[in-house]
Amino acid sequence: MPTLLIADDHPLFREALRGAVQRIMPGVQLFEADSVQALYALTDAHSDADLVLMDLNMPGAQGFNALVHLRALHPQLPVVVVSAREEPSVMRRAVDHGAVGFIPKSADSNTIGQALAAVLDGEHWLPEAALNEPPTDAVEREIGVRLRELTPQQFRVLQMLGSGLLNKQIAWELSVSEATIKAHVTAILRKLGATNRTQAVLMAGKLAIDGEGIVLPAEED
Repeated sequence: MPTLLIADDHPLFREALRGAVQRIMPGVQLFEADSVQALYALTDAHSDADLVLMDLNMPGAQGFNALVHLRALHPQLPVVVVSAREEPSVMRRAVDHGAVGFIPKSADSNTIGQALAAVLDGEHWLPEAALNEPPTDAVEREIGVRLRELTPQQFRVLQMLGSGLLNKQIAWELSVSEATIKAHVTAILRKLGATNRTQAVLMAGKLAIDGEGIVLPAEED
């Protein structure tokens, strides 16, 4: 029987999606997460799952960064974005950053069934409105490729930099030394091809949906 992972921070939507999937796929095994960190733990525990259904807007997520990082951690695991964001450009960007499909949260059970059948058959699935959307900007796609090179801890540090935290604050949050954080920042800059913390945060911000939530960090010695 297939195994699906559902990641969304709204319990009522998880319940609704769970019910829809169970009606479409009787006997399916379902496991759920309510945050990005919980999703990472869930995919580690169920790396042989058949499919992940994930929202873009969860605690720990910023735009498409979590999707990109999840695909780097488990490239064999197909991911479908299920989101209230229904702009064709957002749908196309999700696929260009590694999703195999995009299901709007407004979709009915029949549409969800069509999408799941297609992606479980190895195909990509997008709503008709997004089929003729032009490809995502090449610079953004390249940044997504570079972000995949970050380790999980480096990815967390970059997210914290994007929240405006200083090295010593990040070190305290992660219970490591400030020297360890400085080493992570150095590695992040090298992998992204950035010259400083601000440039690294701005590069990661290219994967934001609306540009919200990005705080430029103070430069440190």
